[in-house]
Amino acid sequence: MGKVVLAYSGGLDTSVAIRWIGEKYGLEVIALTVDIGVEKDFASIKERALNAGAIKSIVLDAKEQFVKYFVFPALKADAIYEGNYPLATALGRPLIAKLLVDTAHQEGASAVAHGCTGKDNDQVRFDVSVAALDPELEIIAPAREWGMTREQEIAYAQRHALPIAVTSESPYSIDANLWGRSIECGVLEDPWIEPPEEVFAWTRSVNDAPDKPRYVEIGFDKGIPVSLNGEEMGGVSLINELNSLAGEHGVGRIDHVENRLVGIKSREVYEAPAATVLLKAHRALEDMTLSKGQLRFKERVAQEYADLIYNGLWYSALHQDLATYVESTQRFVTGTVRLKLFKGNCTVVGRKSPKSLYSLSLATYDKGDIFDQSASPGFIHIWGLPIRTQAQIQGQPEIGEADK
Repeated sequence: MGKVVLAYSGGLDTSVAIRWIGEKYGLEVIALTVDIGVEKDFASIKERALNAGAIKSIVLDAKEQFVKYFVFPALKADAIYEGNYPLATALGRPLIAKLLVDTAHQEGASAVAHGCTGKDNDQVRFDVSVAALDPELEIIAPAREWGMTREQEIAYAQRHALPIAVTSESPYSIDANLWGRSIECGVLEDPWIEPPEEVFAWTRSVNDAPDKPRYVEIGFDKGIPVSLNGEEMGGVSLINELNSLAGEHGVGRIDHVENRLVGIKSREVYEAPAATVLLKAHRALEDMTLSKGQLRFKERVAQEYADLIYNGLWYSALHQDLATYVESTQRFVTGTVRLKLFKGNCTVVGRKSPKSLYSLSLATYDKGDIFDQSASPGFIHIWGLPIRTQAQIQGQPEIGEADK
């Protein structure tokens, strides 16, 4: 009998999938659960998979890999989808896909499986990533195939005595990892309704946030955050600590109507305290250490980089090319940024770098100013020459003439 490695969350869909795959495809299921920063009872999840019929249940701690090879590269790129979403779930999928493929090779499996529906962005991210890493592996997506409603899934689980709690539960669909928490469904599907307080778990309401601001200092080395308030920290610890500190002050709530890859608009609510702080701090340090031309071109690259992550193209050649450029831009992004956390806001209030392009002696209007103001008239003459020439030859257009 052949084998399939299933990305297993421990929930209803993937637990039902274990039994369903066996019936439909005649394959033995190996359940793979990947820890990328969500606190779960992994022992119970492992036991649940075995009780549901898996021949083996594997739990992998991939937090360090997630931060080093996915989160920090995206941070260095300033990747934010449509100006709002820090791409937490989207960044986790290519790592899980890689671990699915690796495990399939180790276990001699001919297929991998996931629990995504036909409306998910994640189905694309899993399928495309797996195909890039091993195009010979079959991909099975039970929830995209079986056509069961949630009630029918519950009935299926009960009929086969699967170890699933089917009592009343949250109406929301939630995915979380170190970099952020994604919430959708329920009342959130109406974009007119304010997200109820019950959907948030990592961030305090602004009304309940402390009345005094909290200041934090983040140290960077070549674009990577390496210290918090003067204490050197590894990436996982630093992100966890910032999630706690910023969340306490209500920082990191995002309410976004986004354009899904599958062609529909979707209202998504996110919590990303650490991501919000680090992305703002990183960009502030780049403002100090990159030239005007570098910053403007990097903005274009950042949008392209964010789009390819969102669209499931992490393992594309385009990503390799952009990542190489991004890495080059980070050579001098070293220094410290001070931020103020207060009532849901994260504000940059200080920054310094040994490689800063900011020169006080050039910027100041006080004593010590070395800017040669006498050079300005000649510069302005040359700069304005094309406009002056055009006006002399073609005349000055009247206001609104271009609209006639």
